[in-house]
Amino acid sequence: MRILHTSDWHVGKVLKGRTRHEEHIRVLAQVVEIARAERPDLVIVAGDLYDTAAPTADATRLVTRALTALRQTGAQVVAIGGNHDNGPALDALRPWAEAAGIMLRGAVRDNPDELLVSGTTAAGERWRLVTLPFLSQLYAIRATEMYDLTAAEANQTYADHIARLIARLSESFAEPGVINLVTAHLTIVGASAGGGEREAHTVMGYAVPATVFPTNAHYVALGHLHRAQSVIAPCPVRYSGSPLAVDFGEEDNACSVAVVDVATDKAARVRDVPVSSALTLRTVRGTLEQLATVTLPDAWLRVLVRETPRAGLREEVQELLPNALEVRIDPDMVPDRSGARMAQRAGRSPRELFGDYLDSRGTAEDGVRELFDELYDEVSSDK
Repeated sequence: MRILHTSDWHVGKVLKGRTRHEEHIRVLAQVVEIARAERPDLVIVAGDLYDTAAPTADATRLVTRALTALRQTGAQVVAIGGNHDNGPALDALRPWAEAAGIMLRGAVRDNPDELLVSGTTAAGERWRLVTLPFLSQLYAIRATEMYDLTAAEANQTYADHIARLIARLSESFAEPGVINLVTAHLTIVGASAGGGEREAHTVMGYAVPATVFPTNAHYVALGHLHRAQSVIAPCPVRYSGSPLAVDFGEEDNACSVAVVDVATDKAARVRDVPVSSALTLRTVRGTLEQLATVTLPDAWLRVLVRETPRAGLREEVQELLPNALEVRIDPDMVPDRSGARMAQRAGRSPRELFGDYLDSRGTAEDGVRELFDELYDEVSSDK
């Protein structure tokens, strides 16, 4: 059977105050065109359909139309919730999704058996898919239990919960003649983050080892990390990456979707199909004279200016480069004064340092200084 694996659409994303809506329309239209050309039996969207848990009407309309268009290619469609999505809100759309022939799983709920879905291709190949939406550590581990655990113990407990849940859902993988699949939205230890994800949900506390996946899975379709990559694991495991660069931290990522050919008796073969409909993101640096020679009309720009800071410099850069979303002085042009500040503070009392702070803020009221002196004397006398 053939699978089209995509994830991390982040529809509704705003970059430095600029909407990406028109880009998302083009990107998802290209994903649909790829599905029409590749004729997959199954499309898996591995989470983060939206960029926010409260998507706009335009974002919701675009996602539902894209899922419908993918279904109309003849493929069966499964989508799960990611950390940016509102899982319960996605589950509330399940009546619509089921009527449209789309399998939508927004959150891990009381009945985990709902996370196991199955189907048959037009050629008669049977497949079974474990769907695991994003599960935060807060919900995986009770708050009272987290207080009693060290950070390392909490990390291990979270990984153990994920492993037990996947093991429970994949018990039926022992049945012969069925293609066993898993999709999940999570971080795997050792994978490359790739730039733009929220750090709070990609730190090691949320990372699990690749050994959580069963050895008899034929393919594991992951979302959450935006760089397309395979992961060393007991079975074929891959992140499809995002079909567009979400922010400037991802400007070096190759945007694509994964097309996977898999069978019960053959190893999964993966091809990355490029998605090029979004504007590229580029960082450029130089003097005003050098920036005047930059010609990147089809890119959003982050500009690092190699000039002495002065009033009106940003406006001059944006006049030269209208697509500049972020303009700042090149860090190499900003002297490091931390050593000088430390030297100025050395050997001075807290009273003197606080007095300097008040002077720098234009605060000259003696009452403030006297109150600080009283508090300092009180704290010092307790030592």
